[in-house]
Amino acid sequence: MSEAGPLHSHRVPSNPDTDAAPTDRGRTVHGEAANAGHRVLAPDDAEVEAYLEQALNAPPPRRVETEAPEQPDTVAVLDFGSQFAQLIARRVRELNVYSELLPHDTPMAELERRGVKAVILSGGPSSVYDDGAPTADPALWSGRIPVLGICYGLQLMARELGGEVVPSTRREYGPATVRLTDADGLFDGIEQREQPVWMSHGDSILRPPSGFVATAETDATPYAGLADPGRNLYGIQFHPEVVHTPIGRDVLRNFVAGIAGLRRTWTPANLVDTTVAEVRDRVGDGHVICALSGGVDSAVAATLVHRAIGDQLTCIYVDHGLMRKRESELLRVTFERDLGMKLVMVDARDRFLARLAGVEDPESKRRIIGDEFIRVFEEEAARMGQIDFLVQGTLYPDVIESKTAETKAAAKIKTHHNVGGLPSDLRFQLIEPLRYLFKDEVRAVGTELGLPEAMVQRQPFPGPGLAIRIIGEVTAERLDTLREADWIVIDEIKAAGLYRSLWQSFAILTPVRSVGVMGDGRTYANVVAVRAVTSDDGMTADWARLPYEVLAKISSRIVNEVPGVNRVVYDVSSKPPATIEWE
Repeated sequence: MSEAGPLHSHRVPSNPDTDAAPTDRGRTVHGEAANAGHRVLAPDDAEVEAYLEQALNAPPPRRVETEAPEQPDTVAVLDFGSQFAQLIARRVRELNVYSELLPHDTPMAELERRGVKAVILSGGPSSVYDDGAPTADPALWSGRIPVLGICYGLQLMARELGGEVVPSTRREYGPATVRLTDADGLFDGIEQREQPVWMSHGDSILRPPSGFVATAETDATPYAGLADPGRNLYGIQFHPEVVHTPIGRDVLRNFVAGIAGLRRTWTPANLVDTTVAEVRDRVGDGHVICALSGGVDSAVAATLVHRAIGDQLTCIYVDHGLMRKRESELLRVTFERDLGMKLVMVDARDRFLARLAGVEDPESKRRIIGDEFIRVFEEEAARMGQIDFLVQGTLYPDVIESKTAETKAAAKIKTHHNVGGLPSDLRFQLIEPLRYLFKDEVRAVGTELGLPEAMVQRQPFPGPGLAIRIIGEVTAERLDTLREADWIVIDEIKAAGLYRSLWQSFAILTPVRSVGVMGDGRTYANVVAVRAVTSDDGMTADWARLPYEVLAKISSRIVNEVPGVNRVVYDVSSKPPATIEWE
């Protein structure tokens, strides 16, 4: 590493009056310019969106590809392109059994190398009789490990083993009623023979393979369930992973714990113990930094690493002045006082406001904030001497939604900022202690680690902060207005017991001013919009049907308590076509 510090790089000086991109100083692992819009984490589920402008002249590091945990029994979910594939993996983990989402054509040899003890085949948009339809390794049908096919997965199993699959004369999309005709295996313990389920298929099995028996049926589908226990092969036409199938959890539990006999040891306590041991072994006597954003992911990642290596970790928190009310204070109290971590708090509020002065375009705001964030982060890290590792809060959805070697089916979604956007010559190694966890698991681990509920259950918050919830120019005065309005929104939603049921809830300061009356005088003041949505993962969202009395309290308090606001409106747009954030 250079004497100038591990993050030092040659760059174009900051110019508060422009947001021009710095000169190209390196390439990402995908061959694109490293300053072409890729983001690096100050880790959080809703990203800090910092452009990667660090260490681009350094020699490539020894990049260590982390393996999935080896200790727990493992279920592999093979992805045939279903919109529900990730949800299947999550549902299995909710049974305290570890699962991984892998490409549909993963060879049996690779599954065995990973210690996979059961396989679930997801649904998918293709028809099994189409040219080029996705297939699986034929060794899956050997009976060496139990296999459960769901929808397309069942049809593939049937066709590959000699059955016949044809376009259905009565397609089933949405709610349906299934009759269970065999009480053993997948449906063990389910007493009611008729059950509501969720269907999504236009093809049906006309003739099952030899050796299979029907276990379920609907009026339109005589083979809604098939089983060949002698070969450890099972299948269902409906989707057990969605909430619209009430018996879905029982079906998955019967397969995973009953038929496959897997141990249910994937627990927060075991996760903590395993991760701490792995990090301690890997870091040795190295020095580690973590950029704290105030969000759940960075908080849990930092706490896990700190438990493993103590004062070898230094956390850096860049206060850009765009956080919500009292969030920076909560972070300081939690990490410095309560957890005893080495914490560097950087007051960069004036720097960010100076660069944002006069800027209204939302993408320009994002570029400026990301650029300034990483400049401040670099400066602080450079003062610390040699740094060997950078902690990132990468989550499992970040991995499986990216163009990585770990999945093919999800590559169509996006290249995630903290997986695909890192430069190939990053001069320190990454530690990603949450790499194989879903969001709900991260929260469970945070609780196990003793982090406060206010941090663990925090709703997602965008890295550019309030800057993209102010439509138009960001000023100190407008930030103060939005902070107070946003505080009231959250306060009333928590008071109504709704906070945990919402994906996000917040205020937006619009560029609109409207006429109003206060007292005996006319006003011409700001309009605040309120946004509250429900969602499972943020990829789609619906506007929340907040009770009128809650909306009334929010509106009344904002108008009466926040200077310069005389009107409150509620956003009733879903995603899509709208986005959750306004900018």
